[in-house]
Amino acid sequence: MQTEQRLARLTPEQMRRRRRLTLQLLWACALALVPWTIYLGLSLPDNYSTRYWSVAWTGFDVLLLLALAATAYFGWRGRQALIGTAIAAATLLVCDAWFDITLDLGTPGIWTALASAVFIELPLAFFLFHRAALLLRLTLLRFFPDGDEQGRPMKLSKLPLIPMLPVDPPYDPDVFDEVDAAELAEAAGDAGNAGDARDAERKPGARDTR
Repeated sequence: MQTEQRLARLTPEQMRRRRRLTLQLLWACALALVPWTIYLGLSLPDNYSTRYWSVAWTGFDVLLLLALAATAYFGWRGRQALIGTAIAAATLLVCDAWFDITLDLGTPGIWTALASAVFIELPLAFFLFHRAALLLRLTLLRFFPDGDEQGRPMKLSKLPLIPMLPVDPPYDPDVFDEVDAAELAEAAGDAGNAGDARDAERKPGARDTR
């Protein structure tokens, strides 16, 4: 609860500062990977022996197992977290196919790796990516049924970060005309009358006078 309360007290300026720092970190990592990738491509040997080959692959498969199991669990429970675990599992499946193929190039095992990638790993990854994208689109349709400013279906790439949206968005006084004000006043009056009736029913000794 303390974490939720602390997050709820974040001001818009604090949220913008956190977002700015996160973006700076991500851009720095992306830029640093460019020379590092070039260096690895030029310096790494074609052949390399390792003592923990089985540990590396077993650990990777454990991560893949956990991602698939979590996706199945959240799908069974009908939880929104399914989207994140499905994307993680699909990404791991693509990595699995990549490493299987590249590490078996020039060996008799290449055909097994290709068959596994073409018929198992990549189709399952595509299925999970497709399902995650479909769930995201359905979520956008549920919360943004009117689409964007042009009335077109809302795209995830155009959707602002939900925490960055104002809690109480300002309204245009010119749009809030007298008809809207009258309708709201009437609705408020009906709600107040209903509330008074409920309060009267709760009072001790209240009787039906009909």
